[in-house]
Amino acid sequence: MSRLAVVCGGSRGIGQAVSVLLAQRGCRVAVVSRNVEAAQDTVACLRGADHVALSCDVSKEEEVRRTFESICQTSGNITYLVNAAGINRDSLLVRTRAEDMLSLLHTNLLGSMLTCRAALRSMLQAQAQAQAQGAAIVNIGSVVALKGNPGQCVYSASKAGLEGFTRSLAKEVASRNIRVNLLAPGFIHTDMTAGMKEEDVARSIPLRRFGKVEEVAQAVLFLLESPYITGQVLVVDGGLQLSM
Repeated sequence: MSRLAVVCGGSRGIGQAVSVLLAQRGCRVAVVSRNVEAAQDTVACLRGADHVALSCDVSKEEEVRRTFESICQTSGNITYLVNAAGINRDSLLVRTRAEDMLSLLHTNLLGSMLTCRAALRSMLQAQAQAQAQGAAIVNIGSVVALKGNPGQCVYSASKAGLEGFTRSLAKEVASRNIRVNLLAPGFIHTDMTAGMKEEDVARSIPLRRFGKVEEVAQAVLFLLESPYITGQVLVVDGGLQLSM
């Protein structure tokens, strides 16, 4: 049976590109999104069959539990998990409301913790039953977490937390042949960057352009399929950090 990949935030942006690429690689894909209609639209465009669309708010523990139980009951054990669900609300810290802080932290950081915990139950069971050749998790962070940015204190903190979480989890599950890595994109053409003037921002990027979601998806696939890489941060930013 083909590998089962769960992509949280898989209905748009980087997550959608990852879903498309994984389907092209022959995986069965579970597209998870808050918007089930958007998830269904993505599934309808995927190559192959046996893909599923599910609605889930990853910041809600009970929703995550039910969603992953449903995935495992209908599709089997999970091989790949990609955490691409995320939100951003730019604001100077002194103007940021506590509820916005919590929303960012709950979706961007806690959400990945909850989905990883839920997926690991399936991954560990598969490994114990010798049904898999190794499983992998890729969390999507941000180059902003590595370099900082005015107006993105909370967003940066939520993404920076993913690095410590990813490295620690990688150590916890390495003996079970489960790998965990973090991918940190720079400026990518997504909804989050739609309001930016590329020609102005790109001056600080050595490659002089924003990245494409398909380019990030290729890096995600590399981490998923590389059997001897774990606990690492792969930066996909067109060289942005070189100019800092």
